[in-house]
Amino acid sequence: MEIVHSEGTNIGYSDQGDGEVVVLLHGFCGSAQYWEKVAPLLSGSYRVIAPDLRGHGTSDAPKGAYTIDQMADDILALLDALEIPKVTLLGHSLGGYITLSFAERYGSRLRGFGLIHSTGYPDSEEAKEKRLKSVSTIQNQGITAFVDDLVPGLFSPDTQGRSPQLLVRTKEIGYKTPPQGAVGAAMAMRERPDRRDVISATELPVLLLAGAEDLLIPAERTFTSDQANITQATIPGAGHMSLFEAPDRLSEIILEFLGTSVGK
Repeated sequence: MEIVHSEGTNIGYSDQGDGEVVVLLHGFCGSAQYWEKVAPLLSGSYRVIAPDLRGHGTSDAPKGAYTIDQMADDILALLDALEIPKVTLLGHSLGGYITLSFAERYGSRLRGFGLIHSTGYPDSEEAKEKRLKSVSTIQNQGITAFVDDLVPGLFSPDTQGRSPQLLVRTKEIGYKTPPQGAVGAAMAMRERPDRRDVISATELPVLLLAGAEDLLIPAERTFTSDQANITQATIPGAGHMSLFEAPDRLSEIILEFLGTSVGK
């Protein structure tokens, strides 16, 4: 992992391959390692950069609440430091919320963008209460207990029974999340605005991808627009973690999107 600086915060990232740049943003309590099965499949054709988001992995985890805009600004600082003018930005879950913030404010830096198991909707009041419960669990029981409870629900029931090693690997990654980083990111998600209009208003190519068995963000919350510039895709059998559940199929969909929509 390499390091850049954003607002006094160190942001770690991986960088592999050559060509046009694709930036992959991971989900909550993940890291760039969430993309360990996907990035190698993309890097044969593209330069693939996968940062550790603020509060996660090798990046700094300042105390206090973060904002989604602040986390998007970290990505802008990364691109500026690497002198990369334009990228395709793809975000998984929390990474998707950051992607929409980036697209809304820095659209001129994008060739296209995508949401992978993510949504433009804000948190409901019920979801906001769950965020506070998550914060309480992390603060009182620790990150290990929180991740142990979080991870099974990220996967489809079939994956849970057939491939338990994927849950083990996801937990291993999650355990490395600094508790204050998980708290800061949870509060950022709680306060994020409705950004469905970013999807419907953009003229950029957009990929919206859902897992058919995703219990956290069902397809109808991902597919909020069906305009001509938008590619919709569903992965059968996948829950919220096609990055691990179906990396080959996910990579095929991304490569097709990059080649046919972004590459026009």
